[in-house]
Amino acid sequence: MRGVIADNAPETATRNLYIETYGCAMNLADSEVVASIMAEKGFKTTQDINEADVVFVNTCSIRDNAEAHVWGRLREIKHHKKTNPGMIVGVLGCMAERLKTQLLEKEQVIDIVVGPDAYRDIPQLITQVEEGHKAVNVLLSREETYAEITPVRLSSNGVNAFISIMRGCDNMCSFCVVPFTRGRERSRPSDSIIKEANDLYTQGYKEVTLLGQNVDSYKELDEQGNVICNFAQLLEKVALLRKDLRIRFVSSHPKDITDEVLHTIKRYDNICNYIHYPLQSGNSRILELMNRTYDRNWFKQRLDKIREIIPDCGISTDIITGFCTETEEEHQDTVTMMEYGKFNFAFMYQYSERPGTLAARRYKDDIPSEVKLRRLQEVIEIQHKNSLALNQAKVGTVQTVLIEGLSKKSDQSLRGRNDQNSVVIFPKENYNKGQYVKVLIENATQTSLIGKALEEVVFD
Repeated sequence: MRGVIADNAPETATRNLYIETYGCAMNLADSEVVASIMAEKGFKTTQDINEADVVFVNTCSIRDNAEAHVWGRLREIKHHKKTNPGMIVGVLGCMAERLKTQLLEKEQVIDIVVGPDAYRDIPQLITQVEEGHKAVNVLLSREETYAEITPVRLSSNGVNAFISIMRGCDNMCSFCVVPFTRGRERSRPSDSIIKEANDLYTQGYKEVTLLGQNVDSYKELDEQGNVICNFAQLLEKVALLRKDLRIRFVSSHPKDITDEVLHTIKRYDNICNYIHYPLQSGNSRILELMNRTYDRNWFKQRLDKIREIIPDCGISTDIITGFCTETEEEHQDTVTMMEYGKFNFAFMYQYSERPGTLAARRYKDDIPSEVKLRRLQEVIEIQHKNSLALNQAKVGTVQTVLIEGLSKKSDQSLRGRNDQNSVVIFPKENYNKGQYVKVLIENATQTSLIGKALEEVVFD
């Protein structure tokens, strides 16, 4: 996303902040925390970089392409700084944590480098720059959760909002840089999460997404280190707030999706029947090299259990093709698992070696790029077929849809999502953003369900 004007920018603001965010929903949530911290110091966000006193680029390191895009954007920002020499430019997030002072050395445009756990220090770092110094803080924390900071909702549609419930990751998957850029897992107090969800509802929001690198491992501890709230219990607490507040969550690790979580989802209508269930590879040897802690059969059994407890659950996944030493036969295990899994959606990538990860230190990235790409295309084709078939199976059904706004293609149509996270398009008529409606599905494409609204859903 690009820098945007926040709806609740302080009236007393005297300086302008421009934020660009790249990567995952966690990065967007972090940008909203940064905007809140800056608002307290007299900054309002702007959508025009040329008006900005401070420019922040919140970065992602999950793949090489993501970093390459940021480097290109920084070169563009250098031209803006030439016309506005007083502009302060900062790099935030995972790329800042991973590359640290290299950013300052490679691109003279950068004044500040700030890691994901050091956002509270940004005002002091800006002061250092104003005094003529470069400024860096990339210290990771075992405690920081930004629990009491109320995010400034950037680019909000007023219907959906993210709530960060935990930070960091302890899983140490061999291909992943996140544990090194975001540190160890730590969870927010449940009371602060409930308060944020309730505040969002009173502001008119109708859906919240609970965010974490691995939400299923959420655990609130007492002073003695005992678990007083796990993820299933947190889900229940949020669900009990309001019947018409929808709840989603992302992301999950298969090993932590307990039956307790599944039964909690089934028990509450406002917890969406949608789970992100990342496979990564369908071959047990490759999964072991990835340090995923499960094998092919275990994954299948848990997938079957999800569908046994929640028969209409929408399920998405992640796939990496061409991981180190992957043979053609092992790739075919991923192909057959994709056919078996029949996932609603999938995020599919060819392997991109990330410096500093366990895989980069131990394994040779020995699969040619053309082979990675060909294998990726095979997986994509299967997913396209599965997505179309699953959507076509919804034709003739009635879906409950939360309206998120106008369709991207026509201002005479509305767009929303059903319980399983599928996009639904239907004529606008007299319905409005933020309403729940029953929609009869009349047609389907690979990416969308298309129908007509029957009636608004009214909650008791």
